[in-house]
Amino acid sequence: MTSTSSDGSYLHRVAAVLGAFRADDDEVGAAELARRTGLPKSTVHRIVLALVEEELLERRGQEVRLGLRLFEIGQRVPRQRVLRDAALPYMSDLREATRQTIHLAVLEGTEVVYVEILRSPGPDMPSRVGGRLPAHATGVGKAILAFSPPEVVREVLDGGLPRVSERTITAPGLFVKELERIRRDGVAYDREESGHGIVCAASPVLGRDGEVLGALSASGWSARIRLDRVAPAVHTAALALSRTLGRNDHR
Repeated sequence: MTSTSSDGSYLHRVAAVLGAFRADDDEVGAAELARRTGLPKSTVHRIVLALVEEELLERRGQEVRLGLRLFEIGQRVPRQRVLRDAALPYMSDLREATRQTIHLAVLEGTEVVYVEILRSPGPDMPSRVGGRLPAHATGVGKAILAFSPPEVVREVLDGGLPRVSERTITAPGLFVKELERIRRDGVAYDREESGHGIVCAASPVLGRDGEVLGALSASGWSARIRLDRVAPAVHTAALALSRTLGRNDHR
């Protein structure tokens, strides 16, 4: 094995260990990380020690958690930083107008990643910044996919549309029709498709050339939100943010 291939293999193992942390984890032991990654315990132990030394992980007793340095590095990602900074004023206004939790998300592969969340004063939502969900099961994901190139939609369809809740759309034909409606109306809905009791209205955020950059949503518990009332505000906020990004040519 050459040095280059050896280094690449080690980096893949490091990435696997970091990727094994879940959104709801506080601290995790090396044995559990080994189980999640399928790597030998001795390998995980060495990687964990190196990551702790570099402050990418923090030790808490016999367990570790993601370190503050990882958060600091993540804040430098251009797409996230530019989009988030531009979106925050619109998100704040949208929260004030709807009194709901406001999400900003981007697409990564077949999943959405939440890059910013402004929480409502009511009961908390389970979403977290940095959290991921299958795109087809979320309002923000469907809003993004409706304005994405065909090959991006095909990748999601080829993934099989796994069921996340009892109401997740899992039939490809129905899903394609849903995307067509969203593209026509400019608003996507999650009606308990990502989780029991969780609903939202979402709209895409577009750049100057029509490229979809992400999506905004107003989310809440089904008993506390009227989607038909918040949808126009979400659509207006997303259009205004798109105009701002288009003027500044942030792509």
